[in-house]
Amino acid sequence: MKSILNIIFTGLILLVLMSGSPPARIRRPVDPVGFATRSWQMDSVMNRITRLQGMKMNEALDHGNIQNHMSWKLAISPHDDYSYVGWLYPAVMRNVKAGTVILIGVAHKAKRFNVEGRMVFDSYDYWQGPYGPVKVSALREAIMNKLPRSSYMVHDSLQQAEHSVEAIIPFLQYYNKKVEIVSILIPSMSFSTMNSLASSLADALYKLSQYNEQNLQIGRDYSIVVSNDAVHYGCEDWGGVNYAFYGCDSGGFYKAVDHEFEIMRNCLLGQVTEKKAQAFTQYTVQDTNYHTYKWTWCGRYSVPFGLLTLTQLESSLRSMSSSGTLIGYSTSISEKPIPVTDLKMGVTAKATIKHWVGYSGIGYR
Repeated sequence: MKSILNIIFTGLILLVLMSGSPPARIRRPVDPVGFATRSWQMDSVMNRITRLQGMKMNEALDHGNIQNHMSWKLAISPHDDYSYVGWLYPAVMRNVKAGTVILIGVAHKAKRFNVEGRMVFDSYDYWQGPYGPVKVSALREAIMNKLPRSSYMVHDSLQQAEHSVEAIIPFLQYYNKKVEIVSILIPSMSFSTMNSLASSLADALYKLSQYNEQNLQIGRDYSIVVSNDAVHYGCEDWGGVNYAFYGCDSGGFYKAVDHEFEIMRNCLLGQVTEKKAQAFTQYTVQDTNYHTYKWTWCGRYSVPFGLLTLTQLESSLRSMSSSGTLIGYSTSISEKPIPVTDLKMGVTAKATIKHWVGYSGIGYR
């Protein structure tokens, strides 16, 4: 009955949204397997995470002294299958309190569209979520109006093909049914280009924070969530490429995880600085070719871009620099997967000692 009512309710919303001219443009999900697209799926996933991994999540939050009332200015979240990531999604998202969320996404498909070196926005009115359409905030147009035209593009085809943003929306909507979003994809670019574009975005947000504009405050009116998966590791099923930097066995796994924590300690935790953002790029991207991995961290562009935006915004606001707190780290083989096949969901890749993915959750305040 609940699912039927939800369908009716969503249908009524769509009728309202599409009344008049022109009709509302809704971005549809591209991955109905790894992510929840229906309310009953999302409710069930959350119930199972709480029941099967709730203790793990609570232990991580207690260890980081992360209280429920805290509100992240910026958070780094995974975007892999819900079955694998499990508890780390709600551990990050429960402290994203702002009503508007700027999502800094990975642009996995950018090469297909010959896109690089610019921020990528969409022109959709809504993104479909499990609890109904999620409104795209008017902040999107406000931001674009204050950006140099050469710094960004609007590319709905790339936004439609990309899964890194839509992975996060159901969890945002679970905690706040009225959440509004802005999606910005970050394709490949050099660090100098990234620094320049982040400065432009920070300047736009700074201008919107002034009293003669919208007086928006980060952490209160909007937050930034950076979509990211950590290392992609192993010697099998990576398109013929061997990503087993330390070996394709349990010893290699533990060395790789140690390397992950080294990157987080040196680049992502504690005070946010431009130097740390650059160090992250030096860990993950080849010095002579920014298109090429040095360490196969999926968010090699989105993560430093988000951190640069935050540090430059806070510098303009003359506010105290935010500090990063580790919420948790896991991998696709660390925990028993959340069962989802009976929910008409599944996984989009295998998880073995020879093919696994790392997940980091970090909050900044």
